[in-house]
Amino acid sequence: MGNHALARGAFEAGVKVAAGYPGTPSTEILEALAQYPGVHVQWSPNEKVALEVAAGASLAGARALATMKHVGVNVAADPLMTLSYTGVNGGLVLVTADDPGLFSSQNGQDNRFYARFAQVPCLEPSDSQEIRDMVLEAFKLSEDYDTPVILRLTTRTAHGYSPVEWGVRPRRPPLKGYEKRPSKYVMLPAFSRERHLWVDKRRRYLEAYAEGTPWNRVEWRDLRVGVITGGVAYHYVREALPGVSTLKLGLSYPLPFHLIRNFVRAVKCCYVVEELEPFWEEQIRAWGLSVAGKEILPRTGELDPLTLAQSLGSLIGEEFPELVNRELLEIEVSPEKNLPNRPPLMCPGCPHRGVFYVLNKMNLTVIGDIGCYTLGALPPLEAMDTCLCMGASLGMAHGMEKARGREFARRSVAVIGDSTFWHTGLSGLLDMVYNKSQGTVIILDNGTTAMTGHQPHPGTGLTLRGEPAPRADLERAVRGLGVEWVRVVDSYDLGSIKKNLEEALKEDKLAVIIARRPCVLLEKRENIPFSVGKEECVGCGLCLQLGCPALHLQGGKPKSTLSSVRDAPCAPRYALGGP
Repeated sequence: MGNHALARGAFEAGVKVAAGYPGTPSTEILEALAQYPGVHVQWSPNEKVALEVAAGASLAGARALATMKHVGVNVAADPLMTLSYTGVNGGLVLVTADDPGLFSSQNGQDNRFYARFAQVPCLEPSDSQEIRDMVLEAFKLSEDYDTPVILRLTTRTAHGYSPVEWGVRPRRPPLKGYEKRPSKYVMLPAFSRERHLWVDKRRRYLEAYAEGTPWNRVEWRDLRVGVITGGVAYHYVREALPGVSTLKLGLSYPLPFHLIRNFVRAVKCCYVVEELEPFWEEQIRAWGLSVAGKEILPRTGELDPLTLAQSLGSLIGEEFPELVNRELLEIEVSPEKNLPNRPPLMCPGCPHRGVFYVLNKMNLTVIGDIGCYTLGALPPLEAMDTCLCMGASLGMAHGMEKARGREFARRSVAVIGDSTFWHTGLSGLLDMVYNKSQGTVIILDNGTTAMTGHQPHPGTGLTLRGEPAPRADLERAVRGLGVEWVRVVDSYDLGSIKKNLEEALKEDKLAVIIARRPCVLLEKRENIPFSVGKEECVGCGLCLQLGCPALHLQGGKPKSTLSSVRDAPCAPRYALGGP
């Protein structure tokens, strides 16, 4: 898998320190790298901290890696922009794993723009072999040009599989000496002005590198049509348009002006095939070169060979049919009929489900956050009103209260998960305390970073490698920030949740409820499965309002799909009530 190839490449490059925050499609990189010896690998509380850890390791002379999904770079942008000025000591690579199809993300941003924004090089591999090879190149490029390097994956390259040949890790990984250089590393205005001049000079050096690097290569075929492409889209071009000449850009930024100009001039007509934004297309057109792209191809979502063949391929095929994969052109795409919808749902027994059931029944405005619990916005629970970004629920709840007053706060609640709270919730809650919020917050503590695959976090007492670590105490942290009204409830105890919520909403001060119960997939032994009791059930259907996929109707009554426990009656304190 691409993420495993990246881990292997980092190991062979002699990486000493690697840090990140889990997020699809990047998560497997550090999990794979943790299997190799001689590397310190860690989950950080958030992406900003991860990049700062990597920056410190680089300053100390080691090769360092920071990994995150695309929205994580937004969090890490603060240190990134100034790291461009300071440069590096040991090589420093930032991996951004973009999600063009929004399979598990709140947006589909194109992080190639961060490379241009920060004036740092961006490498973009097309498959697992290139990922492994480009990691090695990225560290060399970082040290040769005194710059952080962005390595951009997308969902298809991160999670796609292809053969990889690899080498070995050096017996003595590179470790440069540490040198005290305030004028390079202390970004006071007087020093940063000089470093800004260096950034501009470095950009010109990198533009010269772009002209000669083998990662940018021309493949001459028919000169009547040329395509400029890169990343996974390169493989789509080769499959859908096998006869066209291609310029494959492995270095997404900076672009090689002379190489591109010569290619465009050599072909009769030229197209740019890239996912998401017209990042290359706009720069090429700004040079006065005639290319086409987004007027034909979609600007949103992923590309694929079929889409490419039936859009650009159809256009090219009208004049040059021999250049196009005719088999793809002739495929008729029709949606399957009579297939049931499969909306995303919380797992059977998920501790979040009951909380959102209560919130729905109480008809509260729920300011939400990023996590498994975001599914509380979907039917049948429909108990979440907003979801913006990691940690935003607390600040947004505070802002809504200040805009609409105390009475609005009495009918609203912010929800946030435990991992998200450690990520960026602390500062939001501190803001609520400091600015005298009278709102109510529920921290959904399921003891893990569940949405991305059950990675540990500071509140779990475990490191990435599963080693014991100091365990951050959620309740003490909340009280330490100045919250006086704090309650801890069992997420399965719906009566207690409702009772404490009613009390919290009456308070004229900030109130925090910690709803605690381990994720059912993580702690299966601690979560005893229940099902509908034959004798107790009167067929009211109330339990079906939870949207639990383990329940279905049979003979007019709900029944559990857990056959081994289907005869066990529901425990009374967990029952939802009814007639």
